[in-house]
Amino acid sequence: MITTAPQSNDDEYDRRRKRYAIMMGLRAFCVLGAALTYRVSMVLALTFVVGGLVLPWCAVLIANDRPPKKRTQRAGYLGASAERALPSGKDDRTVDG
Repeated sequence: MITTAPQSNDDEYDRRRKRYAIMMGLRAFCVLGAALTYRVSMVLALTFVVGGLVLPWCAVLIANDRPPKKRTQRAGYLGASAERALPSGKDDRTVDG
């Protein structure tokens, strides 16, 4: 990355959507693999079934995973100032109220 600017929301959303589509494509491959290999090897077919069951869960977790928001400094309170807002009272004035 050339700058320190964060990735735009649209680009980040497209990246997550692409990952989800790839993982769901792998799931479709696992389902087809299980259907085509159960007669050849039950272990291989069960491996494909487990992949077909686990991949949707992983795809949803990865698709919903956003990068953490960066902390921004608040513009409000900057800390206690050494200056006082009112005079120190050395001139013997009182306020009645």
